[in-house]
Amino acid sequence: MLKQFLAGAVLWILMMQQALAQLPPKRELRAVWIATVENIDWPSRRGLSTEQQKAEFIALLDQHQRNGMNAVVVQIRPATDAFYNSPYEPWSEYLTGTQGQPPFPYYDPLEFMIAETHKRGMEFHAWFNPYRAVFNISRSSIAANHITRLRPQWFLTYDGKKYFDPGIPEVRTYVTSIVADVVKRYDVDAIHFDDYFYPYKVPGKEFPDNFSYRQYGGNLPRDDWRRANVDAIIQMISKAIKAEKPWVKFGISPFGVWRNKDRDPEGSYTKGGLTNYDDLYADILKWLRNKWIDYVAPQLYWERGHRLVDYEILLNWWSQHGYGRHVYIGHGVYRINSNAAWKNPNELPMQIEEARAINTVQGSIFYSSSSFRGNPLGIEDILRNKLYKYPALRPTMPWLPNEMPEAPYFVDAFERPGGLVIHWADGDTTGRTKQYVLYRFENNEAINVSDPTKIISIQAQASDPEFKDLTYVKGKTYTYIVTALDRLQNESHISEPLKLQTVNGKTTFTFE
Repeated sequence: MLKQFLAGAVLWILMMQQALAQLPPKRELRAVWIATVENIDWPSRRGLSTEQQKAEFIALLDQHQRNGMNAVVVQIRPATDAFYNSPYEPWSEYLTGTQGQPPFPYYDPLEFMIAETHKRGMEFHAWFNPYRAVFNISRSSIAANHITRLRPQWFLTYDGKKYFDPGIPEVRTYVTSIVADVVKRYDVDAIHFDDYFYPYKVPGKEFPDNFSYRQYGGNLPRDDWRRANVDAIIQMISKAIKAEKPWVKFGISPFGVWRNKDRDPEGSYTKGGLTNYDDLYADILKWLRNKWIDYVAPQLYWERGHRLVDYEILLNWWSQHGYGRHVYIGHGVYRINSNAAWKNPNELPMQIEEARAINTVQGSIFYSSSSFRGNPLGIEDILRNKLYKYPALRPTMPWLPNEMPEAPYFVDAFERPGGLVIHWADGDTTGRTKQYVLYRFENNEAINVSDPTKIISIQAQASDPEFKDLTYVKGKTYTYIVTALDRLQNESHISEPLKLQTVNGKTTFTFE
């Protein structure tokens, strides 16, 4: 009897897990990288007019919003230059074709991009390359006031590019001031670094930092000294961000392999020829353990079953090494159709679903925007109609300011041609409320705001918010609930329900 009971209990648990797994997540980061270096994603080419640049960016936002994204990661400083009005660094050549030349007619691209992103309820992560200074020394446009001309002693040439020397203390102070300036003057939601710290190694070429190592290395072995240099700037920038605006997130997107198991018992069962720790001098795990960063987004651009760096092995490894911070998986949309594995239309969807099934993984970021062009292997259709069919709130970070906003309340509802118009209000005098979430339940369904399939609208805070429910059917019974979100997507308590019932052809509204 006990065996039968246990077997039944196990079966019930498995059935419940399967049922829960079929419900899409209510909270999930869904983001896309928009690269500006070499005009990879935006603007499509140098020298576009202001209106063309704006139109292209709006088109990208609309495309990715349709794909279900709730955040964008936009490269605003690709090569010690600026996609914004910087008091320190010249305008990027990827805007006008000439470094230092502002857009014409004048506008501030960063200010514009943030406003358009927020207008759509999406989050804006400002992506910086901290150390790359000249992308190509033979052809890059370099302004007279570029820092490589003003402080040439800070820079090293390696593999046709110029880099800041991370070993010089003044360099770390300078880069920190650049980030702090953007956090102070612009309404960014996050600061984002990718995998470029010390440059990727070129066979037979050593990074030429002998001078700074002799001057600042002390008794440390060079590899440990380089890691200490990168540790120092990550800690400095983390402190600078939180000192300016405690709610602004700081995230890193490292190369997919931290260390291999044969080099470190903490490493992954991979045989990657390159690692963050040993080759890029980026000890990501230290930054996570020390709570210097809010999220990590490892670039897992390999397929499932790869013989050296298997996606599934790395997914599981990173899911166990977040140390309480968020883990977002970086997916390589650009890999679609690149080899036999990536010609399988299920490869990327399966990767997303596998990441989603792990409760210590909070979302996905896709590289990169232009890779979605043409809907390769139907990836946009799959996102829109299946994986991202329903909206998702962004995951909350409890260690950041998290006082929930005040719950809104319904004011009125009117039947109108084509649907039901609903009005609500909020008594928030703090400015904490940034968005509303409207839920609809039918036929006396239980109120379950954990179910994202019941969300019919997420919209910006307004003085007189309203929504027209175009799928409302006269004669059916509905219950509506509205909640408020702050900028970090902390959700208020639910409102009192708005109930609609039709009796003898007459619709009545009750606010309970």
